[in-house]
Amino acid sequence: MSKPTLAAKNKKVLKITVGAALGMFAFAFALIPFYNVMCKQLGINGKTNPMVATPSSLVVDASRTITVQFDTTFNENLNWEFRPMHKTAVLHPGEAIHTAYFAKNNTDHRMTIQAIPSVTPGIAAQYVKKLECFCFTQQHLDAGESAEMGLVFVLDPEIPDNVHTMTLSYTLFDVTN
Repeated sequence: MSKPTLAAKNKKVLKITVGAALGMFAFAFALIPFYNVMCKQLGINGKTNPMVATPSSLVVDASRTITVQFDTTFNENLNWEFRPMHKTAVLHPGEAIHTAYFAKNNTDHRMTIQAIPSVTPGIAAQYVKKLECFCFTQQHLDAGESAEMGLVFVLDPEIPDNVHTMTLSYTLFDVTN
């Protein structure tokens, strides 16, 4: 049996390296959808319930109030402005809240983004019922274009009594093809 040549060894190392690089790329590409599926199935990380409420189906609990803080995050390489139009809202469980987020594409080309919501504390996420949300669909903005993106939601009156303050945060991801 003959010893492998240096060229054969290099070819083997090249194949392993290319395979590992392709595997890492595939993993990174699938990470966001995988993360969303896992959070939805396990009910973790403050992922909001995709069920949409109807305002008439909920009774307002005027005996208590909850402060909702609005927050935004996005990749530092995403050249956008993105912020809530209001920093906080004080509401009664069962009461519909209308608010909006401001977004501006500061790039020189059209972009498509997807907003992913999260709620803190995580236990409150299942009680956020969205009637209208820019996070339901991908948003397209041309170069330099700005928009107000609407959000209407209700906190289910069944939200635990120990929840007095919560944060609704949206993270922007670039999904331009």
